[in-house]
Amino acid sequence: MTALPDLRVRPTGGSWRARHDGAVQTPSSDQQAIPPLRRNPVQRRSADRLARILDACAELLDETGYENLSTRAVAARAGVPIGSVYRFFGNKRALADALAHRNLDRYMRQVAERLSGAGPLEWRQAVDVVVDVYIATKRDTPGFALVDFGVQAPATGPPGTATRRVAEQLCVLFADRLGRTPGDELRRAFLVGVEAVDAVLRLAFRSDSAGDPAIVAEAKDLVRAYLARFLDGPGAPEPARERERESGE
Repeated sequence: MTALPDLRVRPTGGSWRARHDGAVQTPSSDQQAIPPLRRNPVQRRSADRLARILDACAELLDETGYENLSTRAVAARAGVPIGSVYRFFGNKRALADALAHRNLDRYMRQVAERLSGAGPLEWRQAVDVVVDVYIATKRDTPGFALVDFGVQAPATGPPGTATRRVAEQLCVLFADRLGRTPGDELRRAFLVGVEAVDAVLRLAFRSDSAGDPAIVAEAKDLVRAYLARFLDGPGAPEPARERERESGE
């Protein structure tokens, strides 16, 4: 029987390699997708003001929804002049986009920290951590239910942009720690996996505001079973070639 790869934290290489700084490698394509601020904060005071503005935006999203969100209300809640909001953002859409990217950055850092501090893990357990951190984030993070990792109100970007960002970063994270190359097939597998589990988790939160535990468990089973085709064993099967062979029989 082929041994399953494990996500063991080791200081010098191995199946699961932890980064000492907990950083998550972000592909350059995702860097280009992040909406630029009108002005980047240079001083600590400006960075703190930006954080307060995003915090206020998140709180107001929970209270009023996206349609009733306004830059003026955000400025009042943050305790800053309206000009400070426009210094960084042109409109409320840009505000919500920035909040979504902050959500993703914090989520990926929490995933990396949990995995790095968990000790020996098999990749299926790591998938559970990814889902568990998402559930906790959705429950506890202001504004997350509306913005998530990409604004769900009238979108201007191509469909699935936020999901692709999540899938890309998770693919890079897993491939890096498992010593795999994040090629097109693995990237596609993570995209399909993230899209599928996202749909099931939405059902879980429609059924129960805290996330129906039984449906969450089904989501984990679903994505583990799917990714097993790509991640099991050092000589993991190549599904595309298998499908070609099957179609030729």
